[in-house]
Amino acid sequence: MWQKSIDFTMLIYAIVKEFPAEEKYSLSTQMSRAAVSIPSNIAEGFGRYSPVEFARFLRMSLGSLFEIQTQLEIVNRLEYVSKDKFEELDSLGNEIERMLNSLISKSKERSDLV
Repeated sequence: MWQKSIDFTMLIYAIVKEFPAEEKYSLSTQMSRAAVSIPSNIAEGFGRYSPVEFARFLRMSLGSLFEIQTQLEIVNRLEYVSKDKFEELDSLGNEIERMLNSLISKSKERSDLV
């Protein structure tokens, strides 16, 4: 999941490079920061060595992913990204979302045992 979120981030960085110049300090920056937050929060939560803390950071990653999914819909409607690239990113984002939700559930189960 962490590696997939890194791959997702790299794809986001690639598409924002192609945005119009007027988006450089708005949508591009916002999308880049949200994308970086996904694997960063996974890593930070993992390093906490606590199921409760890990789940908390996974939920932050999920929030950043939802932010990116919304922004991707906007850039798709603005036609800043090709249909194929949008579908690729949408599919990968949905896969990461399922993985995060699954791990959040498992972390919660573990914390209930502690």
